[in-house]
Amino acid sequence: MNEEMKQVPSEKIDMKALKKIVITRFSMLFPVLGLCFFLPAWSLKYWEGWAYIFTVAIPMAFFGVYLFKHDPKLLERRMRTKEKQKDQKIVIILSLLSFPFVFLLPGFDKRLGWSEVPLTVEIIAFAMVLLGYLMTIYVLKANSYASRIIEVEKSQKVITTGPYALVRHPMYSAVSVLYLFTPVALGSYWAIIPAVILLFVFIPRIQGEERELLANLEGYREYTQKVKYRLIPGIW
Repeated sequence: MNEEMKQVPSEKIDMKALKKIVITRFSMLFPVLGLCFFLPAWSLKYWEGWAYIFTVAIPMAFFGVYLFKHDPKLLERRMRTKEKQKDQKIVIILSLLSFPFVFLLPGFDKRLGWSEVPLTVEIIAFAMVLLGYLMTIYVLKANSYASRIIEVEKSQKVITTGPYALVRHPMYSAVSVLYLFTPVALGSYWAIIPAVILLFVFIPRIQGEERELLANLEGYREYTQKVKYRLIPGIW
């Protein structure tokens, strides 16, 4: 869930188990992205792939360490993957149909020479990818209850400050920036197509979150009257 709340004291966390999960998932980042980039490209001489891995991995590592020390409960929430709502499970499946192509197509594009993206454009796209990731960190700093799954926990209170003063779902705004510029950073125009499709999948996802929040989070309906837009200020 991506609504800003104040964190309150909660049950203790198994720090050893959390550390194991975090390290395991982080260690998988390099081989998984490596396979997605270099296998389709059929070459390790794909500098965009290497640059993307480190652009994402470095801030992820630093922020992960920060959360482990200062907000392990949020880190634990970010590790959750089992969606509870049936309709949202379908949304997740739909996202999985387009998500891999965002990372696979650029390698094929590099190998077969479909796109000719200027270096300057790639560098700008990398800056936007980093900006998108930093935006997600900003949202997480503002919202300690930002779980990966749709849920409302006890003692949550709606807050309208920070990024939530602009849109009701700033996490998706940040992720949209990241994914839209990922294909160009990787040197591919064609991979923009699955990236755009993935963004449209956010619509039923956000709608599902809003139904849950309206039903179970006190004060959220009033919040929607103050902050009109869900994803993009002035548009939707």
